[in-house]
Amino acid sequence: MNGKKHHIRFAIGIIFSLIGFTFADGDESATPDEVTKEWTQWGGDSHRNNTPVGKNIPLDWSPGEFDGNPAVWQPETAKNIKWVARLGSQTYGNAVVAGDKVFVGTNNSGGWLTRYPGKVDLGCLLAFDNQDGSFLWQDSSEKLRTGRVHDWPLQGICCAPLVEQDRLWFVTSRGEVKCLDTEGFYDDQDDGVAAGWGRMFDITRKSDKDLDQVQPAVAKLNAGELPAVIRDSFLKAGSPVPEKVKVTTKVAGKKWSLAPPSEAEGDNYEVRLIGPKLSGFKKINTSDKQESDVVWVYDMMKGLGISQHNMCSCSVTSAGDILFVNTSNGVDESHILLPSPNAPSFIAMDKHSGKVLWTDDSPGVNILHGQWSSPTYGVLGGVPQVIFSGGDGWVYSFAPDGDGNGNAKLLWKFDCNPKESKWELGGRGTRNNLIATPVIYDGLVYVAVGQDPEHAEGNGHLWCIDPTKRGDVSPALAFHVDNPSETIPHRRLQAVDPKQGEVARDNPNSAVVWHYDKQDQNQDGEVDWEEEMHRSCGTVAIKDDLLYISDFSGLFHCLDAKTGKVHWTHDMLAAAWGSPLIVEGKVYIGDEDGDVTIFKLSREKEILSVDEYGDSGPINMGNSVYSTPIVADNVLYISNKTHLFAIAQEAEDSEKESSPEDENN
Repeated sequence: MNGKKHHIRFAIGIIFSLIGFTFADGDESATPDEVTKEWTQWGGDSHRNNTPVGKNIPLDWSPGEFDGNPAVWQPETAKNIKWVARLGSQTYGNAVVAGDKVFVGTNNSGGWLTRYPGKVDLGCLLAFDNQDGSFLWQDSSEKLRTGRVHDWPLQGICCAPLVEQDRLWFVTSRGEVKCLDTEGFYDDQDDGVAAGWGRMFDITRKSDKDLDQVQPAVAKLNAGELPAVIRDSFLKAGSPVPEKVKVTTKVAGKKWSLAPPSEAEGDNYEVRLIGPKLSGFKKINTSDKQESDVVWVYDMMKGLGISQHNMCSCSVTSAGDILFVNTSNGVDESHILLPSPNAPSFIAMDKHSGKVLWTDDSPGVNILHGQWSSPTYGVLGGVPQVIFSGGDGWVYSFAPDGDGNGNAKLLWKFDCNPKESKWELGGRGTRNNLIATPVIYDGLVYVAVGQDPEHAEGNGHLWCIDPTKRGDVSPALAFHVDNPSETIPHRRLQAVDPKQGEVARDNPNSAVVWHYDKQDQNQDGEVDWEEEMHRSCGTVAIKDDLLYISDFSGLFHCLDAKTGKVHWTHDMLAAAWGSPLIVEGKVYIGDEDGDVTIFKLSREKEILSVDEYGDSGPINMGNSVYSTPIVADNVLYISNKTHLFAIAQEAEDSEKESSPEDENN
């Protein structure tokens, strides 16, 4: 790997991290008037609190109309839209902004690369120019052959990447941790150790011999001839084979190279017979500007033996030279069995090489479903901590550098479910795992419980935790009535079964600052549905001690961050998967109906957004908004399922950008 001069060694990196987090702990910035220029990871920084600084962020906009197939944006029908970029058909990850680029994960329905038409299902990380939304390059993750238990169809890349200077890290849908060069090949440098071969096309064998193209092509390749179907397929994929090539058998009946007479005349090509498919490959190099420049790849499934459930959705973070990753280890197709209970759930890596530094398998046999949360890092009580949410419903805090022997060093752990709660398939029970990412604000940790959104609504819990305590800091401990002096080890489905004489007792070492599951807000002696916290996969956002969080039941909650007192609750009438954004005294939240509602940052509920009729109400983005809005350099970025919108106070009509989204169609 090319050693970049700007790479910061660990000791220096930690110093800068400590300084930065001293500023960030409880506030948006060291200088509140300084506009946030970049948004380089999920949550903005490793505290994960979505509170940038921006000015003149719009309260009203119109996404505009899309005509034709594929849909082409009509800019003259939009308001306060700087540009629009086409994504895939399912987008869940959040955009990040670094330098002159915007990065976002999605699937391949947009078909940005010629070699991967939109009908080919992939996980894609896309890079766009942040000034006009023009497409730059794509990293492509082909679907795992093991199917939906490991790599859910159409859902692509669901995480947000981490960007530092010219390096980007993210987790693919294939369970890989990848490091990319943010410039791609636009710097004419191949920084990678894993550039390798790019798949250009597949020709599938047909049972009807008269229609089959595979066997005749194999026969010609074995004879040293280039079949017309192979030449035409490379041309259609946007990588024409040189006029003169020599066909050489590398593996009889399985692999052939197509080499030009001289390297100056073109690139290297291969044809491979893989099962029923005859596939063409081209060696990726610096001339392929729309391809990613891969620095390194670490396959967690092969290297650690994990069995990811559905996909990996972890948005990584770092401290100094250390990268922190949740592996997504989980259940199999049965949703009951754990194929790899001893595989790690949490890992730390050298971010420059991909070497695993330490691992931890604490959730182990108690994993309920999957693990899709993202780690959080901060200095709390003077102690650096990396905080993970586990698939067992516990939060774990570790020393960032481990124990020095390849193992994690646990600082504290916290059970986010009542001991009597019970896990049942499909979300029918009351015990939940954790999908939400912990948030750090003013020295405290905040996290909500939830489940796979497919499991629907259910009882939720929101916790405020004191991270300065050590050991098991759960609200309660489990005992048997016959042995009240010895705690019962935690169990997967139900920690305490009253029918077996088991009880939960308050933990004298509890780190609970406050807990919200329900409050009788109107003081009528009853707790209504609207006065309850429900399952959530979103994070909190906190500013001026006002905390906001959404849930799957469509409720948007505003609480006091220090006491947990509920100020107000708003029914959005649709489930919310994303998290709120607080900027310029305003709170932005999107929902499954595609509505974005903007509230005043206040203890009193006040809707500021203006709907299409000019009234106070949500702004509809055309289809579902599953991601979280972000702000960088006074531009608001919101992605719905299919498009990324850059939203800013409108310039003169003559300056409005026409959409570059369909240039490659």
